[in-house]
Amino acid sequence: MPAATPVMTDPVQLAIDTIRTLAMDAVQAAESGHPGTPMALAPLAYALYARHLRHDPAAPHWMDRDRFVLSVGHASMLLYGALHLSGYDLPLEELRRFRQWGSRTAGHPEVHHTPGVETTTGPLGAGVANAVGMALAESMLAAAFNRPGHAIVDHYTYFIAGDGCLMEGISHEAASFAGHHGLGKLIGFFDDNGITIDGSTALSCSDDAAQRFAALGWQVLHVADVNDLAALDAAIAEAKADTARPTLVITKTHIGYGSPNRQDSAKAHGEPLGAAEIALTKAAYGWPGTEPFHVPEAARAHWAAQVAERAASHAEWRGRWAAYEAAHPELAAELQRRMRGELPAGVAAALPTFDEKSGAVASRAASGVVLNALAPVLPELVGGSADLSGSNLTVVKGAPVRSASEPGGRNLHFGIREHGMGGIMNGMGLHGGFIPYGGTFLVFSDYMRPAIRLAALMGVHAIYVFTHDSIGLGEDGPTHQPVEHLAALRCIPNLLVLRPADADEVAAAWHVAVTHRGGPVALVLTRQKLPWLGAPARAHAGVPQGAYVVAEAERGAPQVVLLATGSEVEVALGAQRLLAAEGRRARVVSCPSLELLAAQPAEARAALLPAGVPRVAVEAAHGMSWHRWVGDTGAIVSIDRFGASAPYQVLYREYGITAERVAEAARGLC
Repeated sequence: MPAATPVMTDPVQLAIDTIRTLAMDAVQAAESGHPGTPMALAPLAYALYARHLRHDPAAPHWMDRDRFVLSVGHASMLLYGALHLSGYDLPLEELRRFRQWGSRTAGHPEVHHTPGVETTTGPLGAGVANAVGMALAESMLAAAFNRPGHAIVDHYTYFIAGDGCLMEGISHEAASFAGHHGLGKLIGFFDDNGITIDGSTALSCSDDAAQRFAALGWQVLHVADVNDLAALDAAIAEAKADTARPTLVITKTHIGYGSPNRQDSAKAHGEPLGAAEIALTKAAYGWPGTEPFHVPEAARAHWAAQVAERAASHAEWRGRWAAYEAAHPELAAELQRRMRGELPAGVAAALPTFDEKSGAVASRAASGVVLNALAPVLPELVGGSADLSGSNLTVVKGAPVRSASEPGGRNLHFGIREHGMGGIMNGMGLHGGFIPYGGTFLVFSDYMRPAIRLAALMGVHAIYVFTHDSIGLGEDGPTHQPVEHLAALRCIPNLLVLRPADADEVAAAWHVAVTHRGGPVALVLTRQKLPWLGAPARAHAGVPQGAYVVAEAERGAPQVVLLATGSEVEVALGAQRLLAAEGRRARVVSCPSLELLAAQPAEARAALLPAGVPRVAVEAAHGMSWHRWVGDTGAIVSIDRFGASAPYQVLYREYGITAERVAEAARGLC
């Protein structure tokens, strides 16, 4: 532990210690937060932001900037301090308001909320996967757009992970993917401080991180003391020299560095140090100020001069961009379009049409047809499956598989890594230039739910292809049959869920998915075949509205409205026929998206669901989603228990997802 020293005057040390003192003061002012890790990692933040990152605070979204991800998101004051001192639009007053309502300095970093923050982190390990996705996007864009003499996409992705990040399974999934794909421009730092909230990491973990990452195909380097800036510089240079492997730099740190009574203890992790301990720690640093949030002018000036050198790389890149634009104008325009997130012309025209000759088609099969129709006109649509490409039908035919030797490949094999897949997709979407999609069975959305939630929170444009959407998958049984998953997904704010009822609705749903802005989209698709409903024009007009009349009541106004999604629209149509034979008038409404339906004006919903007319909803899933739509006077035909192993026709009969049961429920209402 450092002893008390004379007043510090070295500008480099002042710059580093400013990060430390700002973190202590902000956590103390908020009366909550995590000071210890920012105190430990301040030298690394300085090395990255002042010496190595290609970044420009005046242009936070510059296309070819290096990306930095703080996977250990609870150490947010490390990032906020570095961004403030670097000159991003994050004034000192925002640091004073750390963790307060309306501030730009939330408890954990949030993308689109704080200038310079590349992704939202906090759930440990998620940032590692995001960084992998960003590095993957860089390599794929470079393969698509760079030309001899014009390396216009050429940047690195850095991340910092802690002990907790490496304990979480998502970090293993993502690191395995990164090593296999040879993402040589991915450089990570493992903050090896040996402390978690409960105490020493020895309480729960005895992993050898170096051997683990080496086995995953990473270059592993060591820095014995994070305060050794020369060693950090050398490690980063060595990391960049290995273009075939991602690099993990393991660096030893002391949590709560400099605190006489808290260093290397769990108490430095997640609570304020206290005014007395802060005073002692600042004295140990030889800190020149006594008031909170003091930033020495020498530190600010030094940091600004260093960052100005980093920002000069932007001006140099703009010169290279001008040369690239002159030499390859069409490529330059296309790259700009993709980075802006604008769709090319011809997307709607590329959608396939279906008719009676198509016959009954599983919605997953229709999805594969639509995907391959969109792929030629939408090159940014890239993705794959978590080892279920033949079941999810997510392969773009004729396109190469992405690998270390084929960096421009369009088809991604994520492996059996659903959570990692979701996190990698988030990184790709945040990087820009891609609309990532990823497939798995709907039941396994549970494995990737944390990544889906983060995508919704961040507004990432990602598409999930969830097939085998109900007990309709049949013989695989209850472990693979989703029951609660539709309701659970619909509960996530900002997630758009679409469950199409026939091939035309699938095409319309894909069009909604690729044009949607503001969050991710889940396409929920069947294994079993669905009949063609015979209303393509209405499907393409109705799906974007969330619901539409697929079959009107005959001979007068409806006495009951039957609501359904996906495969159960066929069931509702069967119930309508049974009721019609009895002289009862039923309207059938297909509801592919309850979120889009809820977003419609009240008058549009009223026209679809007339006041005073009772409603029956049917869905082969938990009925929680439907109470709003049927009201107190309606009925819900659904499933509130786990499935079973049997042919799907038997399961629908045994679980009461039948036209007869829906008709029976309707009779009791009209």
